[in-house]
Amino acid sequence: MSATTSFPRHATGGRPRQSRVRRLLNGPETDPRWARPALFGLLTLIAILYLWDLTRNGWANDFYAAAVQAGTKSWKAFFFGSFDSSNFITVDKTPASLWVMEISGRIFGFNQWSMLAPQALEGVGSVLLLYAAVKRWFGPPAGLVAGLVLALTPVAALMFRFNNPDALLVLLMTAAAYTLVRAIENGRTKWLVFTGLVLGFAFLAKMLQAFLVVPGFAIAYLWAGPPRLGRRIWQTVLMGVGIIVGAGWWILAAELMPAADRPYFGGSTDNNILQLAIGYNGLGRLTGSETGSVGGGGNGQGTSFGGATGILRLFHSEFAGQVSWLLPAALISLTAMLWVSRRAVRTDRTRAAALLWGGWVLVTGLVFSYMSGIIHPYYMVALAPGIAALVGIGAMALWQARLGLAGRIAAASGIAVSAGWAYILLNRTPNWLPWLRWVVVIAGVAAAVLVLAGPWLAGRGRSRRGRLALAALPLGLALVAGLAGPTAYALDTVNSTHTGAIPSAGPAAVGFGGRPGGALGGRGGFPGGQAGQFGRAPGGSTGAGGSTGAGGTAGVPGNAGTGTGVPGGIAPAGAGAGRAGGFSGRATGRGGFGGGGLGGSTTVSSALTKLLEQDASSYKWVAATEGSEGAAPLELATGDAVMSIGGFNGTDPWPTLADFEKLVADHEIHYYVGQGSESFGGGRGSSAIATWVAAHFKKQTVGGETVYNLTEPLSS
Repeated sequence: MSATTSFPRHATGGRPRQSRVRRLLNGPETDPRWARPALFGLLTLIAILYLWDLTRNGWANDFYAAAVQAGTKSWKAFFFGSFDSSNFITVDKTPASLWVMEISGRIFGFNQWSMLAPQALEGVGSVLLLYAAVKRWFGPPAGLVAGLVLALTPVAALMFRFNNPDALLVLLMTAAAYTLVRAIENGRTKWLVFTGLVLGFAFLAKMLQAFLVVPGFAIAYLWAGPPRLGRRIWQTVLMGVGIIVGAGWWILAAELMPAADRPYFGGSTDNNILQLAIGYNGLGRLTGSETGSVGGGGNGQGTSFGGATGILRLFHSEFAGQVSWLLPAALISLTAMLWVSRRAVRTDRTRAAALLWGGWVLVTGLVFSYMSGIIHPYYMVALAPGIAALVGIGAMALWQARLGLAGRIAAASGIAVSAGWAYILLNRTPNWLPWLRWVVVIAGVAAAVLVLAGPWLAGRGRSRRGRLALAALPLGLALVAGLAGPTAYALDTVNSTHTGAIPSAGPAAVGFGGRPGGALGGRGGFPGGQAGQFGRAPGGSTGAGGSTGAGGTAGVPGNAGTGTGVPGGIAPAGAGAGRAGGFSGRATGRGGFGGGGLGGSTTVSSALTKLLEQDASSYKWVAATEGSEGAAPLELATGDAVMSIGGFNGTDPWPTLADFEKLVADHEIHYYVGQGSESFGGGRGSSAIATWVAAHFKKQTVGGETVYNLTEPLSS
């Protein structure tokens, strides 16, 4: 069965040609009059949802916020993605996601709103592009449902209000899917090249993760593209060339720039951007051998952060509530699409859509399920557009109400399975909206029954309007069954404060084993540890962990959380008002200040800020400290460059002790803020610097922090 018979486009019925203004309001002449206003309404609601009370997340991830600040002050920092405006070291990603926020900061001034608003608008753009891609083949209703599902996916509501790179990544991957749809329609090479260029630029947002959609895209065009096979192969090769060009221009510039004239590439072990892309942020994430990672490398890092690997990993507590609500329905829809198109012509659009969107979901989902390296709950946002597209297409089939027995069984099964899975997910938060799970079940059962009984009801001699109502009723009930749960999670996410490096969406959940939050998905204890307990960090603030705690530090891998901070520093996720403990970042109080930590929403004492600002213009770096997560709050508080020793995790081999000594001798650094020896990343290479500073310079305690004045040696 072809796409045109299964999912017919809306006809105009002889509608007169529209003026340009009316076309803008109503959409193309092939669309019904309500389509464009409905789209505008959807986008408006999404914009309100994502922009609402946006600054409640503060600086969100201090690490990236500090880099954005640096990029608004220095064009070199802008180009390379430097963590500091004096260009000592970069963030551990390619810089494209920072560019958008930095341009906004340069136009409107650097603040929390100007930094986060572009992320929200990238979410609106992603919904618009997904609507456009799905609507071209399956009509406005399918596009609207797909856009709605994407917008209300909990992890999407999280990441489109956050400053991690994932928002731009999703926008660009969805844009590439749209250009591929155009290529499959007309077989023009330019659309394949556009697809490659967009995916290449997506690489500059989050490196190799952008390429997880490439297998599905390539297979979809090679199978369903209009030209002959030889030309399709050549065009696909050109798409690959586009990927190389889209990413390669920046990689080439970064590789050719002498190391002395650029910052060190953070996250790499040899100051090489390709080593970072292929190693720590590439194949290392698959194998678990991540040199320079937060655990110091070695296999099995991902199981500490994302639970055990396996085919059911996405349904475990770490990830399930983030994205899997409609994953079963998407897989059923995919199966049905492949089945109904099994005898169709090669260029059939139902099969092409199954290959495109199904390839996206299957490849990305399997990689996430089996990767042994570090994986975080918010990574799941990369699955959301593919799932949403498959659900939207399946919902269109339900709306048409012309399904055979097999189609009705598939549709009813998708509804019933979605409702049952939503019940299970909602039952993991038994004290949170306990009535909602029953609403979902009742709506799901009613919708499934109506779908199965569709032909019998349609034959009862009703009017055309009555038959349309009977067709719309199961769709409406199915949307309630499928979207009530994720909508509630998304609204909870928007109404909660999220900070730190490992945020997660929705309320804290109970996993399969009954423990709060799993590893991180419910924002409970830190990887491998138990829920944190109340405690006080020496020289820091009181914190509390646990799935409903106030944001304290949870246990480091393999240990029980104690809430104890880094000696001489601030508790890594100190006293906050959020419900989530550990480093997941629902806290609103003092965030991580320990070197290499993963805290967020950090405050710095006014006394320390005032000290660092003294004579700041005379130094390239007003201070140095171990790890970017320790340096970030200092940089944000002062607005001046702070040297991050060892990069994000405190494990990068830069600077060496000799290099640091020379910078001190040249009066390039004013202060050293001590972090102790218990940094999360291990502090390899930086402990020698800390020892040397302590042995040669005077120290004082300012705002609870140990500070060394690098212009006042002990000998004086």
